[in-house]
Amino acid sequence: MITLETGDGEKVDFYVLEETRISGMNYLLVTDAPDDADEGECYILKDRSKAEEEEAVYEFVEDDDELDYLYRIFTELTEDMDVELKK
Repeated sequence: MITLETGDGEKVDFYVLEETRISGMNYLLVTDAPDDADEGECYILKDRSKAEEEEAVYEFVEDDDELDYLYRIFTELTEDMDVELKK
């Protein structure tokens, strides 16, 4: 589980399902549903941290082309898991 802090200081918990590194960039597939929940929303986060930063800085991937590409990657990575990804 990771906790993200929004711009207005609200803390939101996400559960990491999978991670990958593509072209030097780290991506996380996360959900807002705990492990024992049947359904939840999934999001793809991009690590925008710089090496000197103490804490990780993530942003939601919003570009449609990038999302489509990453969706295909994460679908393959999670095919052996009990996870069904839908757009």
